[in-house]
Amino acid sequence: MSATPLMPKATAVWLVENTALSFDQIAEFCRLHPLEVKAIADGEAAQAIKGLDPVSTGQLTREEIERGQRDTKYRLKMAETKVRVPAQKRRGPRYTPVSRRQDRPNAILWLLRNHPELKDAAIMRLVGTTKPTIDSIRNRQHWNSANLTPSDPVTLGLCSQIDLDLEVERASKNAPPREVEGATLLSAEQTTAADALAAAAMRSGRRDDDELDAEAVFAKLKSLKGPVEDDEDDAY
Repeated sequence: MSATPLMPKATAVWLVENTALSFDQIAEFCRLHPLEVKAIADGEAAQAIKGLDPVSTGQLTREEIERGQRDTKYRLKMAETKVRVPAQKRRGPRYTPVSRRQDRPNAILWLLRNHPELKDAAIMRLVGTTKPTIDSIRNRQHWNSANLTPSDPVTLGLCSQIDLDLEVERASKNAPPREVEGATLLSAEQTTAADALAAAAMRSGRRDDDELDAEAVFAKLKSLKGPVEDDEDDAY
């Protein structure tokens, strides 16, 4: 799969106006829908967009265009660039579009509640905010705290799931292990030993009860037998 050309719609405008390529060929090369290309050709879309020559920008060659015009089933291939530009690492907080900036407090509240292990610097990188804003939301001193609703920043489009998982994994490695709250299960050795002790105590209690009952019976018999013998002696 080839890369997306620079300014896809402007490139599509130029190809529609200057070549005999089919709508499907232009759509696949520019990563657009064929109906979008048809709308451009009919003048219903991209009227204010100036065409961009992909040949002058090094994205296509004349030979590639001519080959596509001869064979409508042929799919255009992006020309290989001779200059490799290294990817620049982003520095500082992420840029957030103006239309999404109102959602940042909700995203910050969601991150504070669901990922307390994240440091403020990580939240700043994910959402593109500042430390005072994070502190105000954490301390409930934000001017709109009463109306904030926790919202996933990935769902809001403020960051990608990959970036969020990466920050969470990085924070989890540096965070101390959490203590397990609540009761824990005993081991098998402890449970079996406790059951054996309980059974032995029950058996011992039953034996003690039996001995006590036997002594009580004998005592009653002796008390009943005594007066009878005295009566017999008086008779004689």
